[in-house]
Amino acid sequence: MARDRRMVEDFIFRDDINQTKATMPLSLIVLPKEELRYYIDPEEVDKIVASARKNGILEPLLVRPIPGSDKHEVVAGAKRYRASQILELAEVPVVIRSLSDEDALEIALIENFARSALTDLEETDGVVRLLAVKLKIVPPEVPPLLHHIQNQERGRTAANNVIGNDVIAIVQEVLTSLGNIKLDSFISNRLPLLNLPSDILEVLRQGKLETSKAKVIARVQDESIRKELLDDASAYNLSLSEIKRKIKEIEQQSQPETPSLKNQADETFRRLKKSNVWDDPKKKAKVEKLLAQLKALVEDDNPK
Repeated sequence: MARDRRMVEDFIFRDDINQTKATMPLSLIVLPKEELRYYIDPEEVDKIVASARKNGILEPLLVRPIPGSDKHEVVAGAKRYRASQILELAEVPVVIRSLSDEDALEIALIENFARSALTDLEETDGVVRLLAVKLKIVPPEVPPLLHHIQNQERGRTAANNVIGNDVIAIVQEVLTSLGNIKLDSFISNRLPLLNLPSDILEVLRQGKLETSKAKVIARVQDESIRKELLDDASAYNLSLSEIKRKIKEIEQQSQPETPSLKNQADETFRRLKKSNVWDDPKKKAKVEKLLAQLKALVEDDNPK
């Protein structure tokens, strides 16, 4: 979903009239209440700190004024902001733009997509949030709407339940702006992440597990076993193959033990004793022959 970096900068800084380049006291800058990224690796921030210690913060933060306040909110540059806090910088370079919530979210998404900074779940949540804002609906309404559009495009929608072209155009515009995302691909590969068990989602949002590993662990239905797997995968950084092997071992342990051939023979004999085959001489002879053969097999299977 990444876009070319030059395209992103053109998008962010395309409107020179409504933006100002300046330095700003760090105390007047705050992070948004709801960030795109659930977890930022401290090592990523440490790298920026090490660089900024020598050269300062070279790339400006994109910020927007908060109405009714002297504060400004970070739109792009959250890691640089955190690094500046660690270094206790008095001022940082900024680009100030007056942006709506909708525009701020879109720019933040595009900027993060270009840097490949978001996890699959963060990208999915971000796209859903942006679509919700653009369509003026709540995020939980977005997935069923996308499924409806997909069914409509495939001719599976009743004539009296058609979604308007204006709504479809907004969806396509958003998906295109975020790296030419394909609707079918987003529905099949990304939306299912939102339906993962809550314990899986929590670990993903904490940045403790990769999506591929989470999907495999999510197949485990037993909550206690799944939690144990999650804890082990996070604590010991288990590989995908190690996780699959552990799940296979668990499945094998949970399967009922196959009765031995002797036990199966005993059970068969008990059932025959209760039947009426002994009343018929012909049937009795056949059964006795079969039992003799079965006895021989059991003795071969259980040598003394």
